[in-house]
Formats: sequence, structure tokens, C-alpha cells
Amino acid sequence: MDNDEFVISMLVNNEAGVLTRVSGLFARRGFNIDSLSVGVTEQAGLSRITITAHGDDYIKDQIIKQLAKLQDVKVVKLMPFNNSVMRELLLIKVQADRDTRSSLLEAASVFRAKIVDLKSDSVTLEITGERSKCEAFVEYLRPYGIVELCRTGLTAISRGLKPLKDSKSFEEESSVKE
Repeated sequence: MDNDEFVISMLVNNEAGVLTRVSGLFARRGFNIDSLSVGVTEQAGLSRITITAHGDDYIKDQIIKQLAKLQDVKVVKLMPFNNSVMRELLLIKVQADRDTRSSLLEAASVFRAKIVDLKSDSVTLEITGERSKCEAFVEYLRPYGIVELCRTGLTAISRGLKPLKDSKSFEEESSVKE
């Protein structure tokens, strides 16, 4: 992870327009979203959004404060790299013929990837893991001829028993510090 990269996780109302408001906040302030992952949670009516972005401490602080002000955002938290499990899913389609297929199957085994589609001229593989593992897999497969690839973006969950829904909101933490 880069020094200026950060990951934010938030619980939001699972309603139309919420993602637009969250991404619009980034756009209005000129901040880029590097990856974005959204999905429903175990709690009815809430979705979890995980965003990866870059910026110094001031930018990070501003983004979190602004997100906390959005009505649909229930909890927003900066995910610490040393105390979170972070994963990404990658699907990659590679050219394959009889000569290269066995080495691709061997690479899949070494990287613990799954073959999800096998055709006479291509192999589609699925890999899940830390970003560095996914990057290494892509680089290994590049000489074979990558036809297409897609990634989910990073998703993160804190280590231990305490769930995000039990975290203090950013505004509550700020008022305790002051």
C-alpha cells in the first residue's frame, strides 16, 4: 500500500441515490476514487461501501468529515491497514492453446486461482486475495496475452469481534477528542 493510500468503510442506508451522493461528494471536491465496493450487509436496510483513495492526512480527514455529514451515512471509519483484512476479486481471461494450457493450469495451482471457464482458445481464471497477490498474478499472465480482466476493488473488514455497526460515528469520536 502506498503511504498516501487509505481505505474508508461505511454503513449507509440501502436506498436509491445514496451511492450517487457519496461519489458526488468526491467529485465535487476533486478527489479520485481508486476503487469502490458496495454490497448489502447482515443488517436489513444497510449497505456497506468500501472506498480506496489517495491523499494526505488533511484530505483524508476532510473526506471522512464530509461523508459523516451525509444523512444516509450511518457510520464512517478509516480502516487501519495493520488491523483489517482486505481482499480483492479478479477475473482474468488469457489466450490459451494446447502448448500453453498446462503452464496456465500450473500457475493457477501455485497462485490458488480457480479456472472458471475453459475454451479451446482461452482460459478464464478467478483469484481472490490481497492486492499484491492479484497484481503478481496479472504480471505473471501478461506474457500469455491477457484478453480481458476485471476487478471488484478492495473490500475490507476489521479484525476481531467488533463490527463496523458498533463503531462510533466520526462525529462522536471528534466531539470526544475536543
